[in-house]
Amino acid sequence: MILQKHAIGGQGLVASVEGLGTMGMTAMYGTPDDAESAATVHRALELGVTLFDTADMYGPLSGEELLGRALRGRRHQAVIATKFGGVTLDSAGRIIGGANGQPDYVRTSLDGSLRRLGTDYIDLYFQHRVDPNVPVEETFGALGELVTEGKIRYLGISEASPESIRAAHATAPLSAVQTEYSLFTRNVETNGVLDTVRELGIGFMAYAPLGRGFLTGSVRRLEDLPENDWRRTWPRFAEENLRQNLLLVDRIRAIAEQAGVTPGQIALAWVLAQGDHITAIPGTKRRTYLEENVAAAQLKIDAGLLDELSAAAPVGAAVGERYAGPAMAAIQE
Repeated sequence: MILQKHAIGGQGLVASVEGLGTMGMTAMYGTPDDAESAATVHRALELGVTLFDTADMYGPLSGEELLGRALRGRRHQAVIATKFGGVTLDSAGRIIGGANGQPDYVRTSLDGSLRRLGTDYIDLYFQHRVDPNVPVEETFGALGELVTEGKIRYLGISEASPESIRAAHATAPLSAVQTEYSLFTRNVETNGVLDTVRELGIGFMAYAPLGRGFLTGSVRRLEDLPENDWRRTWPRFAEENLRQNLLLVDRIRAIAEQAGVTPGQIALAWVLAQGDHITAIPGTKRRTYLEENVAAAQLKIDAGLLDELSAAAPVGAAVGERYAGPAMAAIQE
């Protein structure tokens, strides 16, 4: 059960078809377990996962520190993707502002990420959210300089509109666009993002491909989430929306049972089947779930089953916004 690798974009980046998202290893998804998280990273490497996704705001800061410790002595085996500018952080990790794409902040953020990750280069560096007050060309002009300096190998942008993707790519070529994508969130199929990356030869990285764990069927009520879990604030988990969204999950569960796999596995397999240019980055801090997710990449789903899944969870079927308030406002759609 070793994952295959593929090209991500057309600039030379190669990594496993499925990566490991590490946001849940911080306090955002309940109480952290650093030892199990590190063991999960090590097991991922054994299974052929080479892509590890983090961000400066995970924690904040502690997510990168944890990944850096876990990869100590194994850096050469990993493709590290991290992000900046989703919010403005001070040197202590306090959030002091919104999205920040200022060139000076780009350099400051990168230096901090390099230090926390214990490396002298980042494989894939994302602008986490587009700064509405800074032209994307200015941000990616600075990022292009850092690529020339050797501190970054490849560039990406997250939750960006087709217009921003085009402008960034024209300034400094993108290898990847990262956006939420799953049977629970299919906006990119209709808002031009998937069409744009295909046209430009940019890789697409699907984060939250399990609907933040919802598509696994493990969350049936809000009380199933830890009291300190960030997901408790998200509209789709709110009681008035949860009941309707569970109908969608139950349809996926029924199809998975017929196929003899778990709901999470069939949901992941569906994402990966949407194109060779797509990389899924399910997140977990536990080895058991990691192994289940990696096994999903080996599944072969025929066209009829893919159509059945798509019909069970059509575009726009989920009830409620993806994020609450300001976090949703920061997303370009």
